[in-house]
Amino acid sequence: MEVPRLDHALNSPTSPCEEVIKNLSLEAIQLCDRDGNKSQDSGIAEMEELPVPHNIKISNITCDSFKISWEMDSKSKDRITHYFIDLNKKENKNSNKFKHKDVPTKLVAKAVPLPMTVRGHWFLSPRTEYTVAVQTASKQVDGDYVVSEWSEIIEFCTADYSKVHLTQLLEKAEVISGRMLKFSVFYRNQHKEYFDYIREHHGNAMQPSVKDNSGSHGSPISGKLEGIFFSCSTEFNTGKPPQDSPYGRYRFEIAAEKLFNPNTNLYFGDFYCMYTAYHYVILVIAPVGSPGDEFCKLRLPQLNSKDNKFLTCTEEDGVLVYHHAQDVILEIIFTDPVDLSLGTVAEITGHQLMSLSTANAKKDPSCKTCNISVGR
Repeated sequence: MEVPRLDHALNSPTSPCEEVIKNLSLEAIQLCDRDGNKSQDSGIAEMEELPVPHNIKISNITCDSFKISWEMDSKSKDRITHYFIDLNKKENKNSNKFKHKDVPTKLVAKAVPLPMTVRGHWFLSPRTEYTVAVQTASKQVDGDYVVSEWSEIIEFCTADYSKVHLTQLLEKAEVISGRMLKFSVFYRNQHKEYFDYIREHHGNAMQPSVKDNSGSHGSPISGKLEGIFFSCSTEFNTGKPPQDSPYGRYRFEIAAEKLFNPNTNLYFGDFYCMYTAYHYVILVIAPVGSPGDEFCKLRLPQLNSKDNKFLTCTEEDGVLVYHHAQDVILEIIFTDPVDLSLGTVAEITGHQLMSLSTANAKKDPSCKTCNISVGR
């Protein structure tokens, strides 16, 4: 049975002790710590014997919900009226010690049949490790609570965005994509040493590497999908790639049809910004039937290569014609190796604008344009 959502409870005019308890909710006061010590202001009575939850199981995990169940001794089980759930983000040893710690989330639920669904994007984030412990409680006539000891502490990790969540991001990105501009080449900027290394150690073929953690925290491609980053943006006045780049002064250019054609599939990967006015859209191009294609089929919304708001490949008079969205910056991931002999490498005449780099860039969680109502 799913526990009712919090938003109605928090807006209730009645007192927290009466209304919030009826729903799964955040508690503004400390209920009881995991050692069973009562807060002086919590209104919890001296501990009496109530069954302690054990053998806790977490299942049906999504990016912003999970199901929880446990076992209890039958003794005094009929006296249980509520469950107290202590949910905390697992401490990161590499986190900034000067940063404010996340406030522990104390959840209160009416004693409903198990398993119970815990859902809430305001306290659950995707791809995040949590700890959880449970108490049983009995509400007394005077409003106090008798509580059990805390259960053992269980650890679990929330999931990535599903296709449903990514489709919501896709629809938001479509709103601001703008008109389509024609282009003819994909390009990749790097330092000269990168291309020298490719020639010497990889037989002239650029190899896919694991995508970094830039973009949405819940993106299923971050840290998992292997690919090669390309750009296709053009300058409005010239129709050609810009001469500036944040990634290096040497550029590999390749004809668009060699990467994007009827033998490839196109997927939507992410939509994000970095506390700036401009937004990024990540698209994945995967050769049909390749390992990258199989990865994306399971996790990402597939786009119609001939008709979408971001990147198209159409045929006109027997020739493939390409267009890209003007008002978003496209980051293209190609999932197979690419031989340098298929294109050209040359030095650009512009500047290396490091401030525009998106390497491991964190998404702005407050942006209304590119966030959805799940964990960021």
